[in-house]
Amino acid sequence: MRNLSRAALLALLLTPIRGQGAILPVPPDVTTEGVPPIPQAIADSLSRYANFTSAQLLAWHPTRREILLVTRLDDAPKLYTVEAPGRPPHPLNGVPVSTSVWAGYDPANPGSIVYVKDASAGAEAYNLYRLDPATATSTLLTDGKSRYAAPPLSAPVWARQGKWIAYDSTERNGTDRDLYVMPPSNPAAARRIAQVEGIWIPQDWSPDGTALLATNEISSGSISTLWRIDVRTGARHPIAPLKDNAYWGNARFTANGRSVVAISTRAGGVGRIWRSSSDGTWNAISPEQQEVSEFELSPDGRMAAMIVDRGDSDELRVIDIDNRKPRRMPPLPPGVLSHLLWRPGSREIGFTIQTEHTFGDVFSIDVATGTLTRWTKSEAGGFDPDVLPAPQVISWRSFDGRTISGLLYRPAARFTGPRPVMINLHGGPQLRARSIFVGRSNYFLNELGVAIIYPNYRGSSGFGEEFAAADDGMKRSGAVKDIGALLDWIGTNPALDKDRIMLTGASYGGFLALEAGAEYNDRIRCIYEGVGQTNLVTYLERTDPSRQNDRRTEYGDERDPAMRTFLLSISPVTHASLLKKPLAIVHPGNDTRVPVSQARELIAAVSANGTPVWYMEYANAGHDSFPRNRADDQYNFACWIEFVKRYLLN
Repeated sequence: MRNLSRAALLALLLTPIRGQGAILPVPPDVTTEGVPPIPQAIADSLSRYANFTSAQLLAWHPTRREILLVTRLDDAPKLYTVEAPGRPPHPLNGVPVSTSVWAGYDPANPGSIVYVKDASAGAEAYNLYRLDPATATSTLLTDGKSRYAAPPLSAPVWARQGKWIAYDSTERNGTDRDLYVMPPSNPAAARRIAQVEGIWIPQDWSPDGTALLATNEISSGSISTLWRIDVRTGARHPIAPLKDNAYWGNARFTANGRSVVAISTRAGGVGRIWRSSSDGTWNAISPEQQEVSEFELSPDGRMAAMIVDRGDSDELRVIDIDNRKPRRMPPLPPGVLSHLLWRPGSREIGFTIQTEHTFGDVFSIDVATGTLTRWTKSEAGGFDPDVLPAPQVISWRSFDGRTISGLLYRPAARFTGPRPVMINLHGGPQLRARSIFVGRSNYFLNELGVAIIYPNYRGSSGFGEEFAAADDGMKRSGAVKDIGALLDWIGTNPALDKDRIMLTGASYGGFLALEAGAEYNDRIRCIYEGVGQTNLVTYLERTDPSRQNDRRTEYGDERDPAMRTFLLSISPVTHASLLKKPLAIVHPGNDTRVPVSQARELIAAVSANGTPVWYMEYANAGHDSFPRNRADDQYNFACWIEFVKRYLLN
């Protein structure tokens, strides 16, 4: 085929073979090993499950009742404005961004928008850009190669007067995230205000613009410290030191700048809202045992809007700061809330909500009148999610008596008898499965009759501080045993087929799929994993330098001989000889978090097992940015479907 033109080669690939019909072309930026031809018919049948849309609120216009959002209406997510509730999104510059993008209007210059975008091909070189909506042109504000903020972990913060933003960056040495300030209208005036070690994240400016609140992340999502930093001198004052051994985040100055309000796990248990007093003590604002994932103070500082975790869904609450009296709120559809933002100079709070039927839409509530407004109406494509049963919360006992829970999505009612099971493992490890729309995975439920379980094993967020830390360091194998206990639970459920079980997951979920797949090889049919750690020692040695210390707090320090031995003992590559069931590995070529060498190392190790191994490598993509376009996305999911058909169902 070397002398064939690209057009001729494409025509040949699309020619029916072995009676299968046309073959789905492999995208030009994808390298495959061991992957069979994928029927075009799979991609065709997937289309009605893939054409859903979503909207995430990013900012309110400073002077108009208008919103800025990110949505994917064509090949990639992009920035749009919505001029009034129900109006169609208006595209801005048409530059692809990530779904976790940060963007905001300059409060002092509404004609200027600053946003964060990966300046590399997936290597997470997040940089700052200024967008002029009038001309749809963007200007790079930073060096184009270092990391400047890293949504969703960190994001720039506008001074309340506008003009200046604060942000973190690895510009100095590629490792530590120092703190900077910049007027986006004059990027040459940017300056470093704090040279630090580790990960520091700006949280808020004081009302007079002289100070910043910032957190030092010791272990993302579990341990951090809170600081006040003088913008002029860089002097740092600890507000919540490490001795508290707690998480601090979402910190805000009050309207008068005299106290601080923040989410913290201080005093043990769940994240609550705390307010500092003049004598340095902290007082809880939100009730005990009600976990708050996010909050924002109203523009006048008199109210706090908060997202309260209610298990598989969220509650939006608004309280008066001084007397903690709740405001009456209109009912919301059950779902997961995020992106709380008050409209400037008003009592209207905006937010994004994900439900079982949509991937995300923007709503707002006028707290003064109790009026609920829907701004966007995302589509589910050609698929009606109402044909499927609602997800069910399930629970089981693990090896140590701990209760583990998860979500069971059942297939369409027309499928009878015990159903094959896909166990889908989340990443993080601190992420969490919630009751939301599962997008293209509805194909497995409605077309193939596969049940899907999303477990929240130890280490997941939302179940308290002790549960989140129950997998740290040498306790890592407990999460693997949680999956083993789930296999036991499946065996007791007559509606599920214990002889047809598949493990799948991405990132840390990929690691768990591989390690549990080796541990319980005789109880599963196959594994389909993406961007997973296969060797925890080389992962910690080679992950992006700015993440190493944070990840060592979570997994353990591989430089310690005893920990190094333990990490190798629970690494999938060590147990490669036990991975004897069909295996698919998906990895982006530019992954800086879990380098692609992790995938290649495991493939080499399992090559002697004589079992089917599919490998797909996506060039020009990174850990959180693949697939980068619809062609790659379609091919990746079609491979997943074909793998399920061959090895789980047959």
